[in-house]
Amino acid sequence: MVVMPTVQEVRTALEEVKDPELNLGILELGLVYDVSVEGDASEHVTVVMTLTSPMCPVGPMFKKSVEDHVLAVAGVKSANVEITFSPPWDPATMASDDVKATLGIW
Repeated sequence: MVVMPTVQEVRTALEEVKDPELNLGILELGLVYDVSVEGDASEHVTVVMTLTSPMCPVGPMFKKSVEDHVLAVAGVKSANVEITFSPPWDPATMASDDVKATLGIW
């Protein structure tokens, strides 16, 4: 039986990934812009995301952590994590209300 991963399963796996500097979840921070699942059996996943800062010193390690979490989803054979800064991350408009409260953004 072929396991076909879904976007929701990938997003659930990404709930465990924390921004290394803020120690808050990347989904709650609004760092993940898009998740797509493609292929004959939906085995190729692309995550489009950003970093809190273009000069993030842990960017490569952070990207690898996202890839590893995506690859851990049953049925995923390849993961591509694309880093973009367009649009730039803005916690005031992209973060969840809980994160805004934690960061003191009203």
